[in-house]
Amino acid sequence: MSKKWWLHSIKILLLISFIVPMLAACAISDTVKEQYPLESVNGSGNQTSYVYRAADQTVPEVAKQLVDKKKPEQQSAESTERMFLVYNDEVIQIQQAPDDPADTLIEIDSKEYVRNNYSSSFLQGYLLASVLNDLFDHGRYGKGTYRGYSSKDTYKPKTTYHAPTAQDLKKAPPVTVNRTGTIFKRSKNADSSAVGSGSGSSGSTGKVVTGGSSSSKKSGSVFTKPKKSTPKIRKGSGRISRRR
Repeated sequence: MSKKWWLHSIKILLLISFIVPMLAACAISDTVKEQYPLESVNGSGNQTSYVYRAADQTVPEVAKQLVDKKKPEQQSAESTERMFLVYNDEVIQIQQAPDDPADTLIEIDSKEYVRNNYSSSFLQGYLLASVLNDLFDHGRYGKGTYRGYSSKDTYKPKTTYHAPTAQDLKKAPPVTVNRTGTIFKRSKNADSSAVGSGSGSSGSTGKVVTGGSSSSKKSGSVFTKPKKSTPKIRKGSGRISRRR
């Protein structure tokens, strides 16, 4: 195998070594907030709870979508009412919406929020003992009574949930944000060799120029015809080699 092939392989391996950790570092909450609208917020700082709504989707369907995006450290047993996904720095509770059983609520809680609000005895029915010991620091936390957004009026957290404010939307923008796009039409004055329109409002066009005349150089061509190269004769060797 050639030296060039080995160098190319090393470059690919280095590129993969940079990309994989970056993908792994992406939080699952980024995926949720890109797909579902934000419904409610609670807490601040490192103790936060965000609730999103997945319309016309069941709990197992939503759980599968998230697991396919990023595998959790632990996943609770499949249920049509409530499921938990535990990630490195977040705990996701997926529950059937009490106001509309056809919808599913996705509650993303930071681990600090879980420690200071949830009851460890409540989570024992869903998570492994080893995960709970790590989450609640072997009994140091987990004295709360909170059980999730669907029962927040009965098992109240330390702070109150509220509708998302403008600041909340900036931190976790919902899928319903307004977006506008602009379509640029090709200039009528462009000749048949035009390949597209310029960006912005300048209306400039790009061209592929096949000729090498002085007039094409003035127009700021992007592509030019390569110059012809003539054989170069090395004195004394009697060999003819092409210019590279």
